[in-house]
Amino acid sequence: MPPGTITAITAQANDSQRVNIFIDGAFALGIGMATLAREALWVGLELDEAAWERLEAAAQAEQAMRIAMRMLDSRPRAIAEVRQRLQRKGCTPESIAQAIERLTALGLLDDSAFSQLWVENRQRLRPRGALALRDELRRKGVDRTTVEQTLAASDATDPEAEAHRAEQLARSVLARYAHSPDRTSFQRRMGGFLQRRGFSLAVVRPILGILWAELQGADVQDGGEPYPE
Repeated sequence: MPPGTITAITAQANDSQRVNIFIDGAFALGIGMATLAREALWVGLELDEAAWERLEAAAQAEQAMRIAMRMLDSRPRAIAEVRQRLQRKGCTPESIAQAIERLTALGLLDDSAFSQLWVENRQRLRPRGALALRDELRRKGVDRTTVEQTLAASDATDPEAEAHRAEQLARSVLARYAHSPDRTSFQRRMGGFLQRRGFSLAVVRPILGILWAELQGADVQDGGEPYPE
């Protein structure tokens, strides 16, 4: 809409902190009360090109912030997740940059904190091996350095801790594979389950031997076939 005269300013029905601006009798855009005050807008004010551009940019920045805040209301997000969502929503590059800068300054976007929380939640609720954690964080757009620092600061890469998590996870689903017809089938099925959750073959192999021996009532060192390479 070209610049013109503000003919009405009305409160939005669903948000008391926002108003609708009408220019020359037609709806132009919605803005927040802060923008209204900052720009000193009033009915009868004639907007020139520069004033209209400032107002439009402010409205775009507010829209980007609202979308980002709704995302963060549901759970913490990586910066790249927010950027991608805003791009899909058609936000301008300038408004995206402003929203991310503001949210970062407020401490609401922090890839290091996000990564730490992601790893903690995974280990507590849905155990994963270091391989899976690394892949998940990279898919969220977290940079490699931050990912490695996060994993190093946790016990995700500690061999004993990872083996313990893998064994606990395997025991939680053992009944699902307990009736495998032979050791090879058990190793293939249970081993595949654990490896899909990011546990390395080196971690998985001894666990499979222990569990199969328990299922058969045999000693762990039974001389059976090793887990295939």
